[in-house]
Amino acid sequence: MFLQRSAAAVARRGAAVAVARRSFGVSAVRRDAKSDESKAPEDVKSMEPKAPGGYKMKTFYDIKTKEDLIGPGAAPGTIPTDLEQSTGLERLEILGKMEGIDVFDMRPLDASRKGTLEDPILVNSVGPEQYAGCTGYPADSHIVNWLGMSRKRPIERCPECGSVYKMNYIGPPDELLGHHHDEHAYEEPKTFADYVKPEYWYR
Repeated sequence: MFLQRSAAAVARRGAAVAVARRSFGVSAVRRDAKSDESKAPEDVKSMEPKAPGGYKMKTFYDIKTKEDLIGPGAAPGTIPTDLEQSTGLERLEILGKMEGIDVFDMRPLDASRKGTLEDPILVNSVGPEQYAGCTGYPADSHIVNWLGMSRKRPIERCPECGSVYKMNYIGPPDELLGHHHDEHAYEEPKTFADYVKPEYWYR
């Protein structure tokens, strides 16, 4: 009786080992066959971005109009990458990063000194308004205070540490924009600062 039970156990183990050996052998053959068939074409090896249909994607330096910031999309039946589907400013940022250009200038502001009215900390802006976060001098001496600057009022002072920031507009000239900056549909809410005469703003 003991021999019958052990013989049945050995038979079960032997069948399991044979099935396992066969499935691993088949998967190894499939893996080898797959690696032989999957050779990358020559155009994939090159680092130039290519769009579906043989259309060459534009680089950062080729962008001249708004239409150049529309991605080509993905080939039918595939999932698009960020480069293929991005449009507008996101596409400009991705193309800039591919060329090593920080389009939005995400470097931290100069925190090695305290800005004064005579020598403020400059904040570059390509739009009519810009927000800057002040963490104090020395850096991280207080929580972040967000300061709003505009082309009408380019200088702001941090209410906690007194550091002065100035917006440096580097965007396109007004005549190239083709519209006025005051076109938004709402009127800016008035604050007490609006009732102070401009000659007293920066004293």
